[in-house]
Parts: sequence; C-alpha cells; structure tokens
Amino acid sequence: MSEFQIEIIGFIAAALTTFAFVPQVIKIWKNRNTSGVSVSMYLIMFFGVCTWFYYGTLIKSFAVMTANLVAGVLQLFIIGFAMTNRKKNK
Repeated sequence: MSEFQIEIIGFIAAALTTFAFVPQVIKIWKNRNTSGVSVSMYLIMFFGVCTWFYYGTLIKSFAVMTANLVAGVLQLFIIGFAMTNRKKNK
C-alpha cells in the first residue's frame, strides 16, 4: 500500500471520528440546552485532541492535523456554549 493510500485511510477515519461531534453541536445550537453535557469530558477530550494535533505535526500527517483541528474547534464550541449556558442558569 502506498503512503498516499495510507493517508486516504487516515482521512476517512479522521473524518468519521471528527464529525461524530457535529450532531451534538447541532443539538446544542438548536435547543440552546447543555444540561446533559459533561464539560469535564469535553475538556479532557479537547486536551487529548491538542496532543493528537501536536503528534500530527511531528509526524507531518495532514490527516491527523486537520481532523484534530476541526475536532478541537467543535469541542471548544461545546465547552464555550455549556459554560455560558450554565452561568445564565445559576
């Protein structure tokens, strides 16, 4: 298998795992409700994604870097909205 084919498999895996966060983002955006969201889980996940992004830069994998950049942005949206929403509800 060529390096290009391996990178394509990486992009497919990255797209699937990254865009798994999109339904949660859409649900939060539509309902404006984050009562069931675990902020601590998303914070841990965000730091994991940052580490994966750094790893991607070290191995020069565009698939790893792109997926984790997008996942990080989606997670920051969820964290930010949850924190803002919780302050309003207190």
